[in-house]
Amino acid sequence: MGIQLPEVEREVRWPEIAAMARLADDVGLDSLWVGDHYLYRGDGRPERGPWEAWTQLAAIGAITSRVRIGPLVACLAFHAPGPLANAIATVDEISGGRLVVGVGAGWNRAEFDAFGISFDHRVDRFQESLTVLRGLLDGERVTFRGRHVEVEDAVLLPRPARRAPIMLGSSGPRMLRLALLDVDAWNIWWEDFGNTPDGFARASSAVDDAARDVGVDPASIERSACALVAFDPRSDERTVPDGITALDGSPEALADALRAFAAVGADEVIVVALPIDASSIRALGDVVARLDA
Repeated sequence: MGIQLPEVEREVRWPEIAAMARLADDVGLDSLWVGDHYLYRGDGRPERGPWEAWTQLAAIGAITSRVRIGPLVACLAFHAPGPLANAIATVDEISGGRLVVGVGAGWNRAEFDAFGISFDHRVDRFQESLTVLRGLLDGERVTFRGRHVEVEDAVLLPRPARRAPIMLGSSGPRMLRLALLDVDAWNIWWEDFGNTPDGFARASSAVDDAARDVGVDPASIERSACALVAFDPRSDERTVPDGITALDGSPEALADALRAFAAVGADEVIVVALPIDASSIRALGDVVARLDA
């Protein structure tokens, strides 16, 4: 079980982020995740933006000792794949080999436009970047000439101690076909499967089908679900769409929900907490103790 740290639910400064990361490490959570975005605007709410993901992950990796860490998920369009691979190898080194590289193609047009990042051909750009990224993280020398990406005899030095696992954060049919040959895991956001074990099972079945179509053993792809959990139902940090219900944050109910997700093939549940604060992380520690009992 993991947890997503605050992004733009409220303004959170580094001392609180650091305290939450250390607490999650201490109470027995398995993973910590940060969003990879630059700016939200044009949705009827005030402009807001999170801290930069890779800088946060390097710092979190340095102050924790046990939890896996990763972006949920990194937009490959935000960086050229060579420098991004170097950053990934650096963060993995700092954390002692605890990084999971969540990847996606991006979706928030406002931040692409604001920061001068091309929004066109996002899936094509993603595929070319992933090809280069995977080769470099595998320790290869990479020369690649695509429509959107070119590298010439690129190599990561110092050599990474290991190849950090890559997790796809997309359920689009085309993205699945293009990426499943190069990733180790798949993740789905709570809104995309209705926040229920049955919804997750249906989405995971589509991953099975896509994997078989491209000659990948479905059992080789780990599965994780982001699940919305209400520790305080009065929290207004997120708007929950009609038809979706947050999971009950009581230790007994949440432990039962986690078992139900595991029963339909989820290797991990990443909690999106209401609210995302220290009290919710402590509550998750109680759930961990219950599951381990």
